[in-house]
Amino acid sequence: MEKIYTETSKMLKAVSDPKRLRIVDMLSCGELCACVILESFHITQPTLSHDMKVLAEAGLVLSRREGKNIYYSLNLPALEQLLSTLGTMIRPKDDCICHRRAE
Repeated sequence: MEKIYTETSKMLKAVSDPKRLRIVDMLSCGELCACVILESFHITQPTLSHDMKVLAEAGLVLSRREGKNIYYSLNLPALEQLLSTLGTMIRPKDDCICHRRAE
């Protein structure tokens, strides 16, 4: 269970930044070139690269290079797993952590 908490926390931390959450929203429409994403913000290319690295390391976005351009898309299976995990955590269940005694 600790691994699930760690991975979920990493994903939530990645989208806790409003800019990165907006990028996820933008990518919900489909794959985008980094140059298109950059035009939507008043940030530098290195700042965007950092944000995309955080999202990619959390497993939320995928990237591919085409010539000099990098294209990003959502990692839909990972996002669906995140939603499923959160849904499971907030529902009562027989093996719920609240039924366990402190060790």
